[in-house]
Amino acid sequence: MSLPRSSDCERRFGGGAVLACLVAILVATACRAGELSVSVIDPTGQGVTDVVVVVLPAGPATPHAAPTSPATVMDQRNRAFSPRILVVGAGTSVEFPNNDTVSHQVYSFSPAKKFQLPLYKGQLHPPVTFDRSGLVVLGCNIHDQMVGYIYVTDAPFFGKTDPAGTVRLAGLSGGEYLITVWSPFIADQASSLTRTVRVDAQEPTSSRVQLLDTLRARPEPRPQRADWEY
Repeated sequence: MSLPRSSDCERRFGGGAVLACLVAILVATACRAGELSVSVIDPTGQGVTDVVVVVLPAGPATPHAAPTSPATVMDQRNRAFSPRILVVGAGTSVEFPNNDTVSHQVYSFSPAKKFQLPLYKGQLHPPVTFDRSGLVVLGCNIHDQMVGYIYVTDAPFFGKTDPAGTVRLAGLSGGEYLITVWSPFIADQASSLTRTVRVDAQEPTSSRVQLLDTLRARPEPRPQRADWEY
Protein backbone atom coordinates (compact mmCIF):
# COMPACT_ATOMS: atom_id res chain seq x y z
CA MET A 1 0.00 0.00 0.00
CA SER A 2 1.47 3.39 -1.03
CA LEU A 3 1.11 6.26 1.42
CA PRO A 4 0.55 9.91 0.45
CA ARG A 5 3.24 12.53 1.06
CA SER A 6 2.53 15.67 3.10
CA SER A 7 2.78 17.80 -0.09
CA ASP A 8 0.10 15.62 -1.69
CA CYS A 9 -2.11 16.17 1.35
CA GLU A 10 -1.74 19.95 1.12
CA ARG A 11 -2.45 19.98 -2.61
CA ARG A 12 -5.52 17.76 -2.32
CA PHE A 13 -7.05 18.93 0.93
CA GLY A 14 -5.54 22.34 1.70
CA GLY A 15 -3.08 23.39 4.37
CA GLY A 16 -5.57 22.95 7.21
CA ALA A 17 -5.88 19.24 6.52
CA VAL A 18 -2.15 18.50 6.45
CA LEU A 19 -2.00 17.59 10.15
CA ALA A 20 -4.97 15.22 9.90
CA CYS A 21 -3.49 13.64 6.80
CA LEU A 22 -0.13 13.12 8.50
CA VAL A 23 -1.88 11.49 11.46
CA ALA A 24 -3.61 9.12 9.03
CA ILE A 25 -0.23 8.26 7.52
CA LEU A 26 1.23 7.47 10.93
CA VAL A 27 -1.76 5.31 11.85
CA ALA A 28 -1.57 3.42 8.56
CA THR A 29 2.15 2.83 9.09
CA ALA A 30 1.64 1.63 12.65
CA CYS A 31 -1.07 -0.80 11.54
CA ARG A 32 1.16 -2.58 9.07
CA ALA A 33 1.69 -6.21 10.03
CA GLY A 34 4.35 -8.66 9.04
CA GLU A 35 4.24 -12.20 7.70
CA LEU A 36 6.34 -15.04 9.08
CA SER A 37 7.10 -18.22 7.13
CA VAL A 38 8.53 -21.18 9.05
CA SER A 39 9.97 -24.18 7.19
CA VAL A 40 10.83 -27.51 8.84
CA ILE A 41 13.39 -29.59 6.93
CA ASP A 42 14.40 -33.21 7.59
CA PRO A 43 18.03 -34.47 7.46
CA THR A 44 17.66 -35.34 3.77
CA GLY A 45 16.59 -31.80 2.86
CA GLN A 46 12.89 -32.58 2.44
CA GLY A 47 10.11 -30.50 3.99
CA VAL A 48 8.20 -32.16 6.84
CA THR A 49 4.41 -31.93 6.68
CA ASP A 50 1.94 -31.66 9.58
CA VAL A 51 4.44 -30.13 12.01
CA VAL A 52 2.85 -27.92 14.67
CA VAL A 53 4.32 -24.41 14.73
CA VAL A 54 3.46 -21.97 17.54
CA VAL A 55 4.74 -18.39 17.74
CA LEU A 56 4.81 -16.19 20.85
CA PRO A 57 6.12 -12.63 21.32
CA ALA A 58 9.55 -12.88 22.98
CA GLY A 59 10.00 -11.19 26.35
CA PRO A 60 7.30 -9.56 28.51
CA ALA A 61 3.98 -9.22 26.73
CA THR A 62 0.38 -8.42 27.54
CA PRO A 63 -1.48 -11.66 28.37
CA HIS A 64 -3.94 -12.69 25.71
CA ALA A 65 -5.93 -15.71 24.67
CA ALA A 66 -5.12 -17.66 21.54
CA PRO A 67 -7.69 -17.45 18.74
CA THR A 68 -10.12 -20.34 18.76
CA SER A 69 -11.51 -22.38 15.88
CA PRO A 70 -15.33 -22.62 16.12
CA ALA A 71 -15.93 -25.73 14.02
CA THR A 72 -12.86 -27.91 14.46
CA VAL A 73 -13.38 -31.58 13.64
CA MET A 74 -11.33 -34.73 14.25
CA ASP A 75 -13.07 -37.50 12.32
CA GLN A 76 -12.56 -41.26 12.46
CA ARG A 77 -12.14 -43.12 9.18
CA ASN A 78 -10.46 -46.40 8.23
CA ARG A 79 -9.61 -47.07 11.89
CA ALA A 80 -7.62 -43.84 12.16
CA PHE A 81 -8.11 -40.29 13.39
CA SER A 82 -8.49 -37.75 10.58
CA PRO A 83 -6.55 -35.55 10.75
CA ARG A 84 -4.04 -37.31 12.98
CA ILE A 85 -2.78 -33.99 14.36
CA LEU A 86 -4.74 -30.85 15.25
CA VAL A 87 -3.45 -27.58 16.70
CA VAL A 88 -6.06 -25.36 18.35
CA GLY A 89 -6.27 -22.33 20.60
CA ALA A 90 -7.18 -22.91 24.24
CA GLY A 91 -10.95 -22.79 24.59
CA THR A 92 -11.66 -24.45 21.24
CA SER A 93 -14.35 -27.13 21.00
CA VAL A 94 -13.63 -30.18 18.84
CA GLU A 95 -16.21 -32.54 17.34
CA PHE A 96 -15.40 -36.27 17.10
CA PRO A 97 -17.76 -37.77 14.51
CA ASN A 98 -17.27 -41.44 13.70
CA ASN A 99 -17.67 -41.93 9.95
CA ASP A 100 -15.97 -45.31 10.04
CA THR A 101 -17.61 -48.67 9.31
CA VAL A 102 -16.98 -49.80 12.91
CA SER A 103 -17.64 -48.34 16.36
CA HIS A 104 -14.94 -46.50 18.33
CA GLN A 105 -14.44 -45.42 21.94
CA VAL A 106 -12.29 -42.29 22.00
CA TYR A 107 -10.38 -41.38 25.15
CA SER A 108 -7.54 -39.29 26.55
CA PHE A 109 -5.79 -39.47 29.91
CA SER A 110 -3.48 -36.53 29.15
CA PRO A 111 -3.22 -33.94 31.96
CA ALA A 112 -4.32 -31.18 29.56
CA LYS A 113 -7.66 -32.97 28.95
CA LYS A 114 -9.01 -36.23 30.36
CA PHE A 115 -12.20 -37.52 28.75
CA GLN A 116 -13.78 -40.50 27.08
CA LEU A 117 -16.59 -40.94 24.56
CA PRO A 118 -18.33 -44.31 25.11
CA LEU A 119 -18.59 -46.70 22.17
CA TYR A 120 -20.40 -45.08 19.24
CA LYS A 121 -20.81 -44.56 15.51
CA GLY A 122 -22.00 -41.45 13.70
CA GLN A 123 -22.15 -38.20 15.68
CA LEU A 124 -23.54 -39.26 19.04
CA HIS A 125 -21.50 -37.11 21.46
CA PRO A 126 -21.37 -33.31 21.89
CA PRO A 127 -18.12 -31.43 21.12
CA VAL A 128 -15.31 -31.54 23.68
CA THR A 129 -13.83 -28.20 24.80
CA PHE A 130 -10.05 -28.02 25.21
CA ASP A 131 -9.58 -25.18 27.67
CA ARG A 132 -6.07 -25.94 28.95
CA SER A 133 -2.86 -25.66 26.96
CA GLY A 134 -0.77 -28.78 26.46
CA LEU A 135 -0.53 -31.94 24.36
CA VAL A 136 -3.57 -34.23 24.35
CA VAL A 137 -2.89 -37.80 23.19
CA LEU A 138 -5.96 -39.64 21.90
CA GLY A 139 -6.62 -43.36 21.63
CA CYS A 140 -9.43 -45.80 20.97
CA ASN A 141 -10.20 -48.40 23.62
CA ILE A 142 -11.23 -50.85 20.89
CA HIS A 143 -8.43 -50.34 18.35
CA ASP A 144 -4.98 -50.02 19.91
CA GLN A 145 -3.36 -48.90 16.66
CA MET A 146 -5.39 -45.66 16.62
CA VAL A 147 -3.55 -42.60 17.95
CA GLY A 148 -4.26 -38.91 17.47
CA TYR A 149 -2.92 -35.64 18.85
CA ILE A 150 -4.47 -32.31 19.76
CA TYR A 151 -1.91 -29.60 20.52
CA VAL A 152 -3.65 -26.91 22.59
CA THR A 153 -1.87 -23.56 22.79
CA ASP A 154 -2.21 -20.08 24.29
CA ALA A 155 0.02 -18.64 21.55
CA PRO A 156 -1.53 -15.91 19.37
CA PHE A 157 -0.12 -17.44 16.16
CA PHE A 158 -0.05 -21.12 15.25
CA GLY A 159 -0.52 -23.57 12.41
CA LYS A 160 0.74 -26.75 10.73
CA THR A 161 3.25 -27.10 7.94
CA ASP A 162 1.94 -27.89 4.46
CA PRO A 163 3.19 -30.80 2.27
CA ALA A 164 6.25 -28.69 1.41
CA GLY A 165 7.09 -28.29 5.10
CA THR A 166 6.13 -24.61 5.41
CA VAL A 167 3.54 -22.65 7.36
CA ARG A 168 2.81 -18.95 6.77
CA LEU A 169 1.49 -16.80 9.61
CA ALA A 170 0.18 -13.28 9.00
CA GLY A 171 -0.71 -10.32 11.17
CA LEU A 172 2.44 -10.16 13.32
CA SER A 173 3.67 -6.79 14.56
CA GLY A 174 7.35 -6.01 14.15
CA GLY A 175 9.55 -7.41 16.93
CA GLU A 176 11.08 -10.58 18.32
CA TYR A 177 9.12 -13.83 18.52
CA LEU A 178 9.74 -17.28 19.97
CA ILE A 179 9.09 -20.15 17.53
CA THR A 180 8.45 -23.69 18.76
CA VAL A 181 7.86 -26.70 16.49
CA TRP A 182 6.50 -30.12 17.46
CA SER A 183 5.52 -33.39 15.81
CA PRO A 184 5.13 -36.93 17.17
CA PHE A 185 7.52 -38.01 14.41
CA ILE A 186 10.34 -35.57 15.29
CA ALA A 187 13.11 -37.24 17.33
CA ASP A 188 15.34 -34.16 17.85
CA GLN A 189 15.87 -32.80 21.36
CA ALA A 190 13.15 -30.32 22.39
CA SER A 191 15.80 -27.67 23.14
CA SER A 192 16.74 -27.59 19.43
CA LEU A 193 13.15 -27.03 18.32
CA THR A 194 12.76 -23.55 19.81
CA ARG A 195 14.34 -20.38 18.44
CA THR A 196 13.93 -16.61 18.38
CA VAL A 197 13.36 -14.61 15.20
CA ARG A 198 12.91 -10.91 14.54
CA VAL A 199 9.88 -10.13 12.38
CA ASP A 200 9.94 -7.11 10.08
CA ALA A 201 6.51 -5.47 9.80
CA GLN A 202 7.42 -4.03 6.40
CA GLU A 203 8.35 -7.23 4.55
CA PRO A 204 7.98 -11.01 4.93
CA THR A 205 10.31 -12.83 7.35
CA SER A 206 11.33 -16.48 7.08
CA SER A 207 12.86 -18.98 9.48
CA ARG A 208 14.19 -22.48 8.76
CA VAL A 209 14.25 -25.31 11.29
CA GLN A 210 16.75 -27.97 10.21
CA LEU A 211 16.23 -31.36 11.86
CA LEU A 212 19.27 -33.46 12.69
CA ASP A 213 17.71 -36.82 13.58
CA THR A 214 15.82 -39.18 11.29
CA LEU A 215 12.06 -38.96 11.68
CA ARG A 216 10.43 -41.68 13.77
CA ALA A 217 8.59 -44.44 11.91
CA ARG A 218 6.17 -44.75 14.84
CA PRO A 219 4.71 -41.61 16.44
CA GLU A 220 5.38 -40.90 20.11
CA PRO A 221 3.99 -40.49 22.72
CA ARG A 222 1.19 -43.03 22.46
CA PRO A 223 -1.80 -43.86 24.69
CA GLN A 224 -0.92 -46.25 27.49
CA ARG A 225 -3.18 -49.20 28.31
CA ALA A 226 -2.10 -48.85 31.96
CA ASP A 227 -3.92 -45.52 32.09
CA TRP A 228 -7.23 -47.37 32.28
CA GLU A 229 -6.19 -48.62 35.73
CA TYR A 230 -5.85 -45.17 37.30
